[in-house]
Formats: sequence, C-alpha cells, structure tokens
Amino acid sequence: MGLFGRKNDTDTVTTSTAAAPAAVSPDLAALTGEYTIDPSHTTIGFVARHAMVTNVKGSFLDFTGSLHLDGSEPSRSTASLDIKMESIDTGNADRDGHLKSADFFKTDEFPEMTFRSTKTEALGGDDYRVTGDLTILGTTKPVTIDLEFNGSAKDPFGNERVGFEGKAEILRSEWGLTWNAALETGGMLVSDKIKLSFDISAIKAGS
Repeated sequence: MGLFGRKNDTDTVTTSTAAAPAAVSPDLAALTGEYTIDPSHTTIGFVARHAMVTNVKGSFLDFTGSLHLDGSEPSRSTASLDIKMESIDTGNADRDGHLKSADFFKTDEFPEMTFRSTKTEALGGDDYRVTGDLTILGTTKPVTIDLEFNGSAKDPFGNERVGFEGKAEILRSEWGLTWNAALETGGMLVSDKIKLSFDISAIKAGS
C-alpha cells in the first residue's frame, strides 16, 4: 500500500513522482519497510442502505494484515488483508446471524474475505489510490481504495507506527451477494452499493 506524502503532522509535505525521485524526503525513505496492521487500533467498516431510508453500519472484528511500504518509490508498496467473516458485527445478533447465513456470506463454506493489492498510485499531497483483488464467496474482483496518509509516530512503547484512512464503494452483486426483498412502496430492502471504510494503524517490523 502506498507510502504517503508526509512524516507527521508538523513536517513539510513532500510529493514523490517518478519524474523527480531525488525530491523524496529522507524522512519518507526512512519509513520504508514491513508493517503489521494493529487490529486493536484499526477499524474495517461498511455501510449499507436499508429499506431505502436509513444506513446500517457494521465492522469486522477479527482480521490480519501486512504492508510493504516503499518511501522512495510508493508505486512499489503493497498490502495484504485477511478478514474472518464470522467476526462481522452490526450491533444486532439476529442481523449478524442472517449475514453469516447462506443468504449472504455463507461463512461455513467461505470463512475469509481477502484483499491483495496490485497497484498503488500517488495522487498528490497525502492522497493515494490502491487497486487490488477482493475475494468474497470465492469470487475475485478488482476494487479501488482511495487513501489519505495520517502521519507517522513512535508510540510510548517504542513502536514506529503509520496511520491512514481509506474508502471504497462496491456493488455486492458482483461477488454473488444477491439476496434481497422487495418493499411494498417500491425499491429493495438492502442496497446493492456498499460503502467500505478503513481506519488503519500499522507497526513497523523491528521497531
């Protein structure tokens, strides 16, 4: 996943492009390395429209992930994420049970959802775009995530951290998630479009 354009909130913004690699800040180059996503300080969420009038929010509570960040050449950065589908949580046990059932995620047959990045693009400033393969129900489709770098810091335990926020939109039907119910007033119970959100903190290996 791409390494973003500043060291922390007080540093000068530095933009890296293929045309001017010499402009890369030494601070950014120092962030190059392997990172592990910290699940206790990370949220992977989603929002679905319900009954055409309101939003239902949820998240996944059990996941692992890793990043390779390249501060000198962000396009070489990569990301990997594995999510346990049994950990889905919308704040309602009955709804969560339905989502785990054969109508939706079939968690007994497909226990994980995965993401593997294939491309990272610098958009300027702290903004990046990561494209990758998202696999749900055994079906793999490309998805694009827009990301904003939130900075880097050393925590009180000596861990070097990077943080960023991301968002994406998918059509669940493209992964075979087609269950729905018609409303008497028109429209469908659950939206096809799902909004994904990421608020991620990752720890550098060896820090």
